[in-house]
Amino acid sequence: MHSPCFRRLQGKTQVFPGNESDFYRNRLTHSLEVAQIAKSIAIRLNATASQFKRKVFKIEPDIVEFAGLAHDLGHPPFGHNGEEALDECMRNHGGFEGNAQTLRIVAHLEKKATFPSLDRDFLPIATDHMDLRCGLNLTFRSLAALLKYDRLIPERSSDREESGVMKGYYAEDAGLVSMIKQHVLGDDFSGEFKTIECSIMDIADDIAYSTYDLEDNFKAGFLTPMSLFSLDDDIYDAVAATIRKRIPKQYPEKITLLDKIEGDLVRKILYTIFNEVLFGVGDEVKSIMRARNIEWSAKKMLVAAEVQALSYKLANDGYHRVKFTSSIVQSFLSGIEVVAHATHPQLHQVRLEFETFLFVEVLKNITYHAIIRSPGLQVVEYRGKDIVTAIFNAVAGSDGTRLLPDDFRAICRGASEMVKMRTICDFIAGMTDRYAFEFYGRLYGTNHLTIHKPL
Repeated sequence: MHSPCFRRLQGKTQVFPGNESDFYRNRLTHSLEVAQIAKSIAIRLNATASQFKRKVFKIEPDIVEFAGLAHDLGHPPFGHNGEEALDECMRNHGGFEGNAQTLRIVAHLEKKATFPSLDRDFLPIATDHMDLRCGLNLTFRSLAALLKYDRLIPERSSDREESGVMKGYYAEDAGLVSMIKQHVLGDDFSGEFKTIECSIMDIADDIAYSTYDLEDNFKAGFLTPMSLFSLDDDIYDAVAATIRKRIPKQYPEKITLLDKIEGDLVRKILYTIFNEVLFGVGDEVKSIMRARNIEWSAKKMLVAAEVQALSYKLANDGYHRVKFTSSIVQSFLSGIEVVAHATHPQLHQVRLEFETFLFVEVLKNITYHAIIRSPGLQVVEYRGKDIVTAIFNAVAGSDGTRLLPDDFRAICRGASEMVKMRTICDFIAGMTDRYAFEFYGRLYGTNHLTIHKPL
């Protein structure tokens, strides 16, 4: 929490750009919420799950909380479009991916520790260009809690098996990942590696994303509870398709249900989530429906007006909105199960019960397809991607490293092409949205020239 990379998260967008309103969540506030949810899950499992009854097998809540705080440190400016831009720029130099960058930040880039030099001074890079940086000097178990994807990202794009951003860790961190596995498990292990702490953080991230981002949408006026039921059919179908893609890996025993995951099911789940707060039938409504002196069209109008009023209250009244999101989060926390690992308790996994999984995925993806993929936000993200690419091309161009701050320039001096490109990528990935705009402006003339403002 004391590191610059964590503070910079306040300047990185979660859903809506921070300059639009102080209310909207940013990557920092999102990380705080994920950490709190993750720690709550760990405490709950320690108290209720049979796998963690013995003291030696207890989950360490502090490590889980750390994972929640740190999980987004590697996100570049402008969210996933910034990630795509850097990955495209680095496609033949090791690629870029937010989770891989998170591991790199805490293990190398943060300026807390280096391997000791002869004069006991800090020496980030040795004279033979060996990287001596130790980042935050964390334990291997803490580093393991951030290793979400146990897959090496190839250095060359021709070696990739898929297009787009590839989830995993950088090739230059392969040795570190091997050490993490050895110290956490204590023996040779060839299966998929993901610790219980990392698994909890992953679930907490989904829960926070699905509920709190929806709350921001309500506050912003982009969505209302009732508008969720009148979106284009394509959006419901897209949500269903996204859920179908996730089921085989997380719930292989549910593959036979894939055909039932369709747009109509998405609507039914939304109805179940909002039924009590929007569609509960009170005595007044019942009396209106029974009244014989009121035409059916008038009854329809009166009921529709009441539901619309409830929808407005839920979206705009802070007390009702917070009560609703809190109850949803609590219900999701109650829907978590443990998938035990046969040989290594460190690799026990948690997952949402299948019904809870469907609820979380519907809320999470309805926000994505209805708002994040909407033209208004896509224009902003497109511009962000263009800005990141332009900065990278300028700094990576002929003699472009002269544009870097002194510490980054020192690493590039005399370094290999691979190290130079990774260092440029590190510099840009660490920018906040505002700093990226400003740096771009100083390069391309949208701001006044200045030599006094530091890089």
